[in-house]
Amino acid sequence: MTHRERFNSVINHKKADRAVFDLAGCPQTLIDYPETQDALKMFLGFSGNNTGGFPVDERILQYFDIDTRIVGGMATPKTVHNRTEGNIQYDSYGIGYRTVNGHPEICHNPLKDATTDEMMAYPLPEAKNADRQLIRSWGERARYLHENTDYAIIAEHPILGVFEIGCWLFGFNDYFYRLTAEPELVHAFSRRILDYQKEIIDIYYGELGRWIDCTSSGDDFGMQTGPFMSAAMFRDLIKPYFSERIAHTKKYTGAFYEHHSCGSVHSLIPELIQCGVDILNPIQPGTYMMEPERLKKDFGSVISFWGGIDTQNLLPHCSAEEVKEEVKKILAIMGTEAYILSPAHCIQQDVPAENIAAIYSGAMEFYGHT
Repeated sequence: MTHRERFNSVINHKKADRAVFDLAGCPQTLIDYPETQDALKMFLGFSGNNTGGFPVDERILQYFDIDTRIVGGMATPKTVHNRTEGNIQYDSYGIGYRTVNGHPEICHNPLKDATTDEMMAYPLPEAKNADRQLIRSWGERARYLHENTDYAIIAEHPILGVFEIGCWLFGFNDYFYRLTAEPELVHAFSRRILDYQKEIIDIYYGELGRWIDCTSSGDDFGMQTGPFMSAAMFRDLIKPYFSERIAHTKKYTGAFYEHHSCGSVHSLIPELIQCGVDILNPIQPGTYMMEPERLKKDFGSVISFWGGIDTQNLLPHCSAEEVKEEVKKILAIMGTEAYILSPAHCIQQDVPAENIAAIYSGAMEFYGHT
C-alpha cells in the first residue's frame, strides 16, 4: 500500500495496513524550533543541511515513514499596515505582534471598540494584490509531488478563519461582546472576510486543487473546558460563512477538508460535519469530552481524526517509554480507519528528541515492526 493509497483508504473509513503517520504535514504538526529539529537529526544520526524543501528534513520524514507532505502557505497580500515599529511587528491586517520566548504574541488589536462604519472602512488585504507567481510556484510544487512521489499531498490553508481573525482584530473580549450584543456587526464583518476568502480560494486552489489529497483550515472554536460559544450561536454567526468557504474550496478540488480547532469542541462536531469538514484536528488530550474513546464511539463512522499525542504534558515531561505506551493506547482505540497519528500541535523546544522519535517507534512496535 502506497502512502497516498493508505491516506485515501483511512480517510474514506476503510481498513488499511496501519494508521496514517504525520509529522509536519499540516501547519499544526510542525517542529517549531530549529534547535529541536537539529536535536532530532542528531539523535537519528543525520548531519548537514536539511533536505527535501519541507519544514522538516526529508530524511527524518523518510526515517519515520511519514505519509504526508505539505505544500503552499498563507497567501495574504501586503497592505498599508505592514510595518515594524520598535519591537512590534504589524501584519497585513494591522494586528501587532511582540515576540515572547521565540513566538509572536498579539499585543495590538486595531478594531477594538470600532463602530460598524469604522469596521467597514478599515483597509483589509485585497486578493487582487496576491503574489500570483508565488502561488503558481506552489501549484507547480504540488503537481511535481503528485506526479513523482506517492505521498499524500496536504495543502496549507491560504486564509484565516472568520472567527479567529475577528478575535485578533477586535481583541477576544471585545469580539465576544460583539457576538452577543452586536450580531449585525459580526455578520457584516464575516461577510467582508468571506468575500476576501473566496477571492483568494479562486486563485490558490485554481493552482493547487488538482494535485492535492487534502487541504487544511484553522479556527479555534474551543477552550479546554468547552467551546467558546453555544452550538446555537455557532449555527447563527459562524456556520454560514464557514460552510460557504468549504463549499467554495470544493469547487476547485476533490481533496479532503481538514479543520483544526484546539480545545473542547465535542458539541460542535455535528455542525462541523454539516459544514463539510472531513477530518478534525487535533483531538487535544485532556480537554472536556474529547477523549479518544468518546470521539471514536460518537463520531468515528462519520468523520476522521488527526492528532491526539499530547504536546502539553506527555511529550515534554514524560519518558520515551511512556510516550510509546500512550501511542499504543491511542492506536488500539482509534484503529486504522479514520485516524492520522501525529502530535496534537506543533512541537516546542521543551520536547526531547527521543520523545518525538518514540511516537513513531511506538507505533511501529504496535504494528509488530521494529
